[in-house]
Amino acid sequence: MEKKMICFGVRDYEKPYFDELGKKYGYEFVLRPEYLNSDCWELAKGYEIVMVRGGCHVDREHMKMLADSGCKYYLTRTAGYNHVDVQACKDFGIQTAFVPGYSPNAISELAVTLAMMLLRNAAYATYEAKEGRFKVTNQMFSREVRGCTVAILGCGRIGCTTASLFKGLGAHVIGYDVYQSDYAKSLMEMKPIEDVLKEADVIVIHMAYVKGKNDNFIDAEKIAAMKPGTIIVNVARGEVLDTAAVVESIKKGHIAGLGIDVISEEGTLFNHEFDPAHMPNPLHQDLVDLYPKVLVTPHIGSATDLALVDMIEVTLKNMDEFLETGNCKNSLIK
Repeated sequence: MEKKMICFGVRDYEKPYFDELGKKYGYEFVLRPEYLNSDCWELAKGYEIVMVRGGCHVDREHMKMLADSGCKYYLTRTAGYNHVDVQACKDFGIQTAFVPGYSPNAISELAVTLAMMLLRNAAYATYEAKEGRFKVTNQMFSREVRGCTVAILGCGRIGCTTASLFKGLGAHVIGYDVYQSDYAKSLMEMKPIEDVLKEADVIVIHMAYVKGKNDNFIDAEKIAAMKPGTIIVNVARGEVLDTAAVVESIKKGHIAGLGIDVISEEGTLFNHEFDPAHMPNPLHQDLVDLYPKVLVTPHIGSATDLALVDMIEVTLKNMDEFLETGNCKNSLIK
């Protein structure tokens, strides 16, 4: 079989990495900047191997069309896979796989960066300087992280890396997870969610999203139970946090700040440009207007050199395993 693969959502800075790894593993790539979806599915027509990223959404009807046009492998280079219709792939004979993990530091470093920017009011201070105001204001007075309790929600590999980074800064770190590994328990004190909400000064969300089970896990009720002045950072999945409820709490002066790299239905916001004074979505307008209490990054958690190499390389190894054995340990079809 010819090792030719069409890849979607490829950014310019990623192309040299694709080129290098393509040569290493013997793949010929067709690199497309578009995010594959049901409106542009024909871009993948005729290709046996398709690689996508988060933000690529092809519905069941068009997945059938892809299968009919020759698609045999539909690979996502991401750890999350709620954008892949796994059942459709199974029904139409398309093999699909994911990347169970890549550089955890990429996500963790962004989480710490957003938290520290909010904790030290750095975005506010630099914005004031940009506007020509160089006076120290009351809002610039900050807490030190070594005097704070940082809570990690979701204590897997990435959550543990974030815990280690915060511990290195001197913070007291606590955690919440349904599944508690020995390693997680060695890094942080695991507590019930009720205690975490009451004690944390900074809450970092690393929870995996399971549709129908933890939608809006952090909702208005849980937000109200948090300490006044709490900072929330979500670098996991937008669906696990009721972002609108956090925004309302910030407006009321309860929550001090929000940092997000993800948001529910993020395809309506990320990868687009808008007039910041006239956002089409009221919630997105609030996010813009509440800067610098709200910091938004457009899902850049994995946008690092080492994470990118991991994502591409594991995807190519997944494909090689399919070709060599007919199956793959990272297959989404069980």
